[in-house]
Amino acid sequence: MSPLVLTLAGLWNSGPQHWQTHWEARHPQWSRVPHGEWQTPDKDEWVAELDRAIAACERPPVLAAHSLACTLVAHWAASGSPHKIAGAFLVAPSDVEAPSYPTGTTGFAPMPLQALPFPSLVVASGDDPYVSFARARAFAAAWGSDFTMIGDAGHINGDAGYGPWPDGEQLLLDFCAAHQP
Repeated sequence: MSPLVLTLAGLWNSGPQHWQTHWEARHPQWSRVPHGEWQTPDKDEWVAELDRAIAACERPPVLAAHSLACTLVAHWAASGSPHKIAGAFLVAPSDVEAPSYPTGTTGFAPMPLQALPFPSLVVASGDDPYVSFARARAFAAAWGSDFTMIGDAGHINGDAGYGPWPDGEQLLLDFCAAHQP
């Protein structure tokens, strides 16, 4: 059985050159969770949208999140939802408490630092402008996530050269094989 993956784009959505967009094209059974307001997202609205998307799945999905959506996953985990996921693949979790973080989001700070009740993997870069390496490692430790550093990769998005990103896709497929029945 092929993995069931819900992709969660970050702030401003993931454009046509982003790895999430490439992977969705290669895996038609994977789908992006829609969101009503990409420019100025509200945490509570987005958590509710994610919860509805998970509830609609025929089996627990793996969430493949980027940037602010990693924080969304942590907030969803703390929401008390009765729905289950198989795990979370968390790429370039942005630090909503950092001075470098863009303005316009509502309700995401402070960073949720409770242990996640499902398997997770944080994939980070050594030179991400939206999270220091130390903070990314601290998030992974607090969440109980495995941690992978892929070198100096910027924000691990299309602008940083991570379009198709086959190594990342293989990381996700391996994660799915280990955690999704």
